[in-house]
Amino acid sequence: MSWTNEKVEKLKELWSKGHTASQIAEMLGDTTRNAVIGKAHRLNLEARAPSKQSSLPKSRENKHIIKRSPAPMSRKAKFQSILLDKNFEAENPKSLEELTEETCKWPIGHPNEEKFYFCGRKPEGDFPYCKLHVLYAFQPKNQKEDDLGDEIPELIEKKIKSAG
Repeated sequence: MSWTNEKVEKLKELWSKGHTASQIAEMLGDTTRNAVIGKAHRLNLEARAPSKQSSLPKSRENKHIIKRSPAPMSRKAKFQSILLDKNFEAENPKSLEELTEETCKWPIGHPNEEKFYFCGRKPEGDFPYCKLHVLYAFQPKNQKEDDLGDEIPELIEKKIKSAG
């Protein structure tokens, strides 16, 4: 499409009235929205004249404040909150027979060893393990141990030593 003086004047008029580029293209015929935007830019027309829709007075009735109840924490959010909480209680060694729903079931050592036991701390939420062992057991998806960086394993090692 070639821009005749007549079409340029019509573009300026429609643009100043607040029509959208799509509407102007349709009214001019034989042109596209992008061509209208490009020509308006080259003519240095106003950045954007207020459109008809945005110039309507906004009703205050439409502005309802939506109060949402706190959403349940996702598994990932729970994991991250545990990661931020660096206070771990001391181990409470338990044998297999002493395990209950109120004890961490993380095995310490190898079952063939004489000093084999289970952690015994209080489990975290719905997890079968305490806060410390949840960090070991439940890694975020697609994240390998190598990607965790040195900070977390050092923290865990220090906590194990201080809690043991």
